[in-house]
Amino acid sequence: MSKKPVIVFEGIEGSGKSYHVNNVEKLLKKKKIKYIKLREPGGSNNSEKIRSLILNKKSKFNKLTDLLLYCAARNENYVNLLKKNYKKNVIIIDRFVDSTLAYQHFGMNLNLNFINHLNSYILKNFKVDFTFLNIVNKKNLQARLKKRKNLNRYDNFNFKFYNRVQNGYLTIFKKRKNFMLINSNLPIIENKMIIEKKILNLIKK
Repeated sequence: MSKKPVIVFEGIEGSGKSYHVNNVEKLLKKKKIKYIKLREPGGSNNSEKIRSLILNKKSKFNKLTDLLLYCAARNENYVNLLKKNYKKNVIIIDRFVDSTLAYQHFGMNLNLNFINHLNSYILKNFKVDFTFLNIVNKKNLQARLKKRKNLNRYDNFNFKFYNRVQNGYLTIFKKRKNFMLINSNLPIIENKMIIEKKILNLIKK
């Protein structure tokens, strides 16, 4: 594995992944490790514009349109950020390809081969080195979403949808090796320590 790895945090809403992404950023700054951090949808300037369209509560896109918008945002990130930093800097991503599979295939039943083809065409030989998959139960998911001041379109699905997506994630990672399952129902400080230890192991020289 490259010592300038691509590290992704995945999980449904309320699973704590964005908290851990921000904490890892603080850790890398403290250790003076060169990195870039981005989120999906979002990241580059154009991707952030697309994000505002996708997540706007007033948007009512067809599910295929949603998929194509996500892939358009990813293409902008690849062209403007990922390609030039690959294997040169640590790359931290808040959601990536597996989110598209979990949400658009397992959640919305779009064709898996079509999704894989789009991602392969966009990303060429760009590969993720390690993924943290955050899972959360219904009780904590609902409690955490209630605390959010600004809910976006993807925060308003019912639990059956989120359950399909989370089970989709678990199905995807059954065949993976380079990942760690993070139980977000445990105290956040425990997971913080586990993740920090793994991150330092991934980037040690």
